[in-house]
This record gives sequence, structure tokens and C-alpha cells, in this order.
Amino acid sequence: MLSIGDFARHGRVSVRMLRHYDAIGLLRPARVDASTGYRYYEAAQLPRLHRAVALKELGFTLVQVRAVLDDQVDVAELRGMLRLRRAELQEQIAVDAERLARVEARLMVIGMEGAAPSDEVTIRRVPGARVATVSGLAAGYGPEQIGPVIGPLFAEVRRRLDAAAAGPPLAFYTDPPEGDGILVHAGLPVAGGVPVDGCVMVDLPAIEAATIVHRGPMADVVRTGHSLHTWVEAHGYRSDGYFREVYHVYGRGDPDTWRTELQEPVVAGGAAG
Repeated sequence: MLSIGDFARHGRVSVRMLRHYDAIGLLRPARVDASTGYRYYEAAQLPRLHRAVALKELGFTLVQVRAVLDDQVDVAELRGMLRLRRAELQEQIAVDAERLARVEARLMVIGMEGAAPSDEVTIRRVPGARVATVSGLAAGYGPEQIGPVIGPLFAEVRRRLDAAAAGPPLAFYTDPPEGDGILVHAGLPVAGGVPVDGCVMVDLPAIEAATIVHRGPMADVVRTGHSLHTWVEAHGYRSDGYFREVYHVYGRGDPDTWRTELQEPVVAGGAAG
């Protein structure tokens, strides 16, 4: 038999943890000395300890760990739980990383106060386009609200029309007919006569637009949008609607390589009254 100290060393856990596991009935000692109260364990109890630690690391509560172990979950099931938990953690890491990127972008915008407008903005005539679209409602115009909506929309429109696309994918936005939020439209330009089952055809008009290329993931697009709007105001224009976004390089490979053109419809005349 192993003393509690030896058992802790073999299991790579603390003595304090073993005492707690004993107290809650998760892992009882094989024997307790009646006169000294010393706990002793058998080597055969190590697999239960390893299972308990693994399940705890997967995020289970100790009550849940005990229930799982008492049901005698086998190694294959534990591996399945591990794969599932790994996927959940990876998704959470991605979500947290994107959230941090959005916060950093907001902080950068704050730091840009009083800075000279970007010299990367150009005014040009954007031609009209015939676009097959699918649409969805987002709760707001922030990247954290647009992102979860626009991703599945693009997946859907690409599934239907990728081979027939006559240009890079694009997004545009409109106000909903009622209620809060914003309508997100994901689309692909298509030539006349192309079947567009499941999509809505929209003829986007030509616009005079202030344009800038956003480099990198859309989580920090706020910074580029701020640069664009600052330039617009500084050069005697005013915004005339929502941005259009043209995704020249997006969705594949390293997000740092993505390139998205922001097109803000503008009219001359300064701030709106």
C-alpha cells in the first residue's frame, strides 16, 4: 500500500486534493489507520484518480466527475469527451481572441483622436452591379454583431453560386422595415441569365464613394472605418448611407492577409443638417 504522500506523488496531485476527494466521496483511501488516521491507497486506485483529474480539467464539476466515474466510463468515452472539450476550448479561444482584437481596435480609434486623416482614401465612381443575395438580421452594426450573421450568409450564397460569380463577394446593409437592428446582405455579382435559386436579385446602383482597403481580420475594421470617415469629413464630404464591403481576399488562409475594400457613399457639402 501507498501512503497518501506516495500516492500523491505517483498521481502528480497534492495531498490536499486527495484529502478533499476523500471528504466528498470521490476517491476514498483503501485503508485508514484507526489509531493514527493515516490514509493508505492501492496502486490500483491510480486509474480512478487520473480519470478524475482528466474530467476536472475538461471542465466538469466534482459532483459530475463522481457521477461519471461511478458509471464506470471507459477510456474510449473519455477520449470522446476530451475531443469534444478540446473543440469547445478552441472555439472559446478564437472567440476571446476576436473580442480582444475588437477592444484593441477601439483603443486605437481613441488614440487616433486629433490625428491627420488617412492618405489612403480615394474618391471614385463605383459602378452598379447585379448581385444575388441572401440576407439576415443583426442586432447592431458592430463587428461582434455582424460577424456571426454574415459568416453563415456568405457560406450559403457561395454554396449556391460560387462557380457563377462574376466578381468578388460583397456585403451591404439596409435598415430593417421595422424594429431594431440592421439587415445584412451577403452577395455575389452574377451575369444575366444565371440561375439564382434561393437568392434574391438586387441591382445595386452606381455610387460616388470614398474608399479605403482594410487589411486583416474584420474584428478590427472599426479602426479603418474611423480613418475613412475622418477623411470624408475633413475633405468636405458627408456620408450618404451605409458602407459597402468588397472582400477581395477573405475567408481563406491567414487572416492577416485578408483585404476588404470599404466603400462609403458620399456627397459633397460637409456635415448633414
